[in-house]
Amino acid sequence: MRIGVVREMTLGENRVALTPAAVHELVKAGHRVFVERGAGEGASLSDEEYEGAGARLVGDAAKVWADSELVVKVFGPLPEEYGFLREDLTLFAFLSLTVNRRLLEALLGSRCAAFSMETIRDGRGNLPVLAPMSEIAGRLVPQIGAHLLQRPSGGRGILLGGVTGVRSGRVVILGAGIVGSGAARVASGLGADVVVVDRDLERLRGVEGMRLRNVTTLAASSMSIREVVPEADLLIGAVLVVGSKTPHLVDRETVERMREGSVIVDVDVDHGGSVETSRPTTLLDPTFVEAGVTHYCVKNVPAAVPVSASHALSNALLPHAQRVAGRGLVDALNANPGLARGVAVVWGRTVSGALADEYGVEHQPLRSVLPLHAEAR
Repeated sequence: MRIGVVREMTLGENRVALTPAAVHELVKAGHRVFVERGAGEGASLSDEEYEGAGARLVGDAAKVWADSELVVKVFGPLPEEYGFLREDLTLFAFLSLTVNRRLLEALLGSRCAAFSMETIRDGRGNLPVLAPMSEIAGRLVPQIGAHLLQRPSGGRGILLGGVTGVRSGRVVILGAGIVGSGAARVASGLGADVVVVDRDLERLRGVEGMRLRNVTTLAASSMSIREVVPEADLLIGAVLVVGSKTPHLVDRETVERMREGSVIVDVDVDHGGSVETSRPTTLLDPTFVEAGVTHYCVKNVPAAVPVSASHALSNALLPHAQRVAGRGLVDALNANPGLARGVAVVWGRTVSGALADEYGVEHQPLRSVLPLHAEAR
């Protein structure tokens, strides 16, 4: 199969979907891999490394798209890339289609097959491609919040770890998944007083089982969130509803009750965000102030550490790219039901039920579009 890797066009996005090590594995299996020159520069991966791994370097992104049967990206195409989409193309990317109807319409109109990497499942129902990015985000956001709480950054001047005779800063984390539990671990390590909020009691038991210092858990409800959030120096939104738009758990009135100079880091803003006052920002302009509270709403937090993130993403994505490249689309989906759950649109049809519900469009199950065996339905 002909596989393409292009330079990311999203502002501040320095990750690359496949590293030279992954390219080497694909080339060794007999595939041809086209890499746009400079695609790996932001992750400190040189053209020479890709060439040494067997990639064919191409100077023009349009040619990579045109010559490839499978294109692997980090973020979904931007409007200037929509013209590259076509019927005989398969695309892997983090698409965030629940908040990007224009991209959905472009994918449908092109009749390509598009995978939302954030919804691919493994045999245990986990999210193998999204998980490493969530791990990175969880470990980063307490550090980001701690920096923004400093007075020179516009914060209240709070040291999360406190000091002898002075209380620690309070961190409230909405969500006890991979991002939330990772954030709790780091915030605890910084010495903060941490409250983790989730409606899933099993997840909260998992956090309790980590036995982290100064970490308590709280069952989520509208009332409990309204009570605990105004006491936070740092609020971390770490809520993800797979394949759907993230609900606003914190309303504007609650944000307005937070102390001036407090900080909100809303991790899942690329799916709508869990705080009503959130709106997407970029790594080049990451914050804004609303109701006296600093908001950090970067939709691609792991891109702040593109070397680590690119290697982690490539490791997670490679097996799925190998399946599609080695078997072809239909056989790969038949062989792996979890991979099939990552398909968002194919041949002009919306096969994701969540997307169909979100936009009120016709839902056509994957089995009605592709000739899938029963085990992949």
